[in-house]
Amino acid sequence: MILIFKVLLMLDTYSSYCFYESIKGSYFMNFISIVVLLLIGLESGEAQSKAEIRLDTGSPTLVIDGEIYPPYAYMSYLGEEEYYKEIAATGIHIYNIPAYLGEGGINTISGIGPFRTPIWLGEGKYDFTDLIKDFEKIIQSDPKAKVIIRFYLDPPQWWTSLYPEASAHLPNGSTFRQCFASEIWRNKTGEVLGDCLDWLLGSRYAEYLAGIHVASGFTEEWFYHPKQYQDQNPDRLKAFRQWLKGRYGNKEALQKAWNNISVSFENALLANIDEHAKSKEWRNLDQEQHYIDTYRFQAEVMVDNIAYFSKIVKQKSHGNLLTGAFYGYHYFVGDPRRGHGALAKLLDCPDLDYLSSPNSYNRVIGEDWPPMAAVNSVQLHGKLWLTENDTRTSITTLLKDRSNGIAPPGQYENGVWLGPEDLKTSVSFLWKNTARMLAYGYGGWWFDMWGGWFSDPELLNVLDKTQQLYTRFPPSSGEKMKSQVGVIVDEELSFWDPTYGHLTENLISNRYPLAKTGNSYDLFLRTDLERMSTSQYKLVWLLGLLELHSEEETRIQRLTKQGVTVLWTNGKGTNIFRPNRDQLFLEGKLKWTASELGELWEGAGVHRYIETQDVFYIGRNWMGIHTIKGGKKNITFPFKAQIIDPIKNEILTDSSSQLELVMDPKSTILLRVNPL
Repeated sequence: MILIFKVLLMLDTYSSYCFYESIKGSYFMNFISIVVLLLIGLESGEAQSKAEIRLDTGSPTLVIDGEIYPPYAYMSYLGEEEYYKEIAATGIHIYNIPAYLGEGGINTISGIGPFRTPIWLGEGKYDFTDLIKDFEKIIQSDPKAKVIIRFYLDPPQWWTSLYPEASAHLPNGSTFRQCFASEIWRNKTGEVLGDCLDWLLGSRYAEYLAGIHVASGFTEEWFYHPKQYQDQNPDRLKAFRQWLKGRYGNKEALQKAWNNISVSFENALLANIDEHAKSKEWRNLDQEQHYIDTYRFQAEVMVDNIAYFSKIVKQKSHGNLLTGAFYGYHYFVGDPRRGHGALAKLLDCPDLDYLSSPNSYNRVIGEDWPPMAAVNSVQLHGKLWLTENDTRTSITTLLKDRSNGIAPPGQYENGVWLGPEDLKTSVSFLWKNTARMLAYGYGGWWFDMWGGWFSDPELLNVLDKTQQLYTRFPPSSGEKMKSQVGVIVDEELSFWDPTYGHLTENLISNRYPLAKTGNSYDLFLRTDLERMSTSQYKLVWLLGLLELHSEEETRIQRLTKQGVTVLWTNGKGTNIFRPNRDQLFLEGKLKWTASELGELWEGAGVHRYIETQDVFYIGRNWMGIHTIKGGKKNITFPFKAQIIDPIKNEILTDSSSQLELVMDPKSTILLRVNPL
């Protein structure tokens, strides 16, 4: 046995794995192999990285092996060494790679194929070949690499066939992938994830591994696949009824909420959430609670799964690996069937370190592309936000041209998949991404989907400078430039929308003019209204709260007494509560222009740095302006400051409260602001 141990310890990771697979059929040798892998794991464990999120600087900060890292990474579905080497040269050393348990594509509408071969080949049988290839490419390109693996947990087809009771049951009698409410799927997948982690942490790649991004569902983002909207698996119904018991406690409370004296925990049914829209009006608050509970249940199932798999990662790694997931898209996705409506619950998960989304997909020049969730609530709960900068450029490639057989004909070729025509606009887009991340205090990864999207000196320069800026300028809370506008949103708003998002979008589309008012704004979940500090705000906007709770009405009264103007936009219009003035109701006023909001800001005493209606970011001692037309920009600060152009390393003024700039059309400028 000692000889076997020595031989295995000298073998490289892949050979050890192959040997393990070949001998594990024997009970005795299976025992030996487990012991060997345990010993390898213990030996490699000394070199394992420790990644964590700390609040040392007042905001979530990424720390790996005791060193603060700029929270920026690189990912490509088709990762190639030439691009990894370019990225390493920019100073980025964090890489995301994909891994898939099954062979199904991530988008079951487009029919896209998988980006890697499946890991899970059979009961207790795995193939880590693609993981090894990805690690080797990255390590060869960047010896300083730290890797976060995006594990896609949808099951392989053989497993769905073997465990139909754990799959989604479709109305036509067929099965589909997994039932997200199935404990069998969750437990079996958890075991597999644990086995994968055992292999990783026992391999020579342990020292390069920094985290696991748990992923599942439609486009890897914890959306229900459309086929799962009508999942008739009995386990789903059973779980729903159990959920109702936990929510209501007794039958009488359920009957009152549902306005149905015959409903009970034994006969309650899920609402049909895949029916054609029957109304263009908001749901009746007194008559349609069963729809709301169905959506709440759907969403909580998703966050329970995220929490479950995150805990496995933490336990297996003894707390040394980061955990993250896509979730909380209430600020962009208005279709409640997707399952994103329980971010507030997920933020209480102790085993989750970061959350992510792409930027909003209104990817035109001259508009803000905010993340899809209330980032300030995420930060309030000690989580890091990492946005996915899948920013198209003028050299963006199409999937059909990069990898034959993955993209179905006619898919991923038009619209949002195309970048701008010129490199100048592309550079402006990347600087806009950087400006927003710095001013709002979060990170992200540059998502080079099919490879080569950033492979140009001017584009790579933005990535390089972004790394440098984070390191050169120490993190700051920017006390003198904190936002004076707080926006409160209800992540359950779409639950009340029978149009699957059209009514919701009428309200949350205000995210675009909000960025053109000459100031920044903070965005919080409704559930954090009592927890958040409001002392800095001169205006608070309750955006999309259809009805107010009594505590919220009391909070409005307190705010107005403190001199704060409060807007409340519901499904009927906008109420304006101003200090020492009568309440004003603007019927039908749901959508606002930037100029209208600017007037409200001025009336409330909010400082406006600029009045040109360009996209404007300010915070944490950073200021960014993104413009279409360019021209002269007059910026007025409520304090004297030193203003630095950090890209040119040039001091624009040593002490002034005024700044005049001349910007090129289709450009973005990023400045460092040091208040005096």
